[in-house]
Amino acid sequence: MNTKTSNPNSDILLGVGLDILHRESLEWLETVAFWKDETRFFADLLHKKDGGELEYGKMLSNLDKIHENLFDYLVDDIISHEKLLARLEKGEKGIADADYRDRHKNLKKRMQLFTSDFRDFKKMVFRYVKKL
Repeated sequence: MNTKTSNPNSDILLGVGLDILHRESLEWLETVAFWKDETRFFADLLHKKDGGELEYGKMLSNLDKIHENLFDYLVDDIISHEKLLARLEKGEKGIADADYRDRHKNLKKRMQLFTSDFRDFKKMVFRYVKKL
């Protein structure tokens, strides 16, 4: 039997007003800005530390750079999403509320995945620095 598991928070959220979805998008932008600050801190930390595991440190530093680039793409997508909301609120033809909500749901999934991935990355950095 195939059953679809859904996230009740997402299902409820997507049924709310556009103002709440807009607020969530702004929170995402704040979260990504905070992550950017954290990656700068990690980059400084990794560059200052010397240790026997230089290759691992280089790998973490490279991951740090990758995250910074991914943050920029994520911010661009969120800003594009917000522009779509503005067009939707203006009543522009060819833009449906359901399309906006579908894109919001997809962005929410990306944010959740990225939050989990970034949390794992931070754990790796902390373990590495702790060993030094």
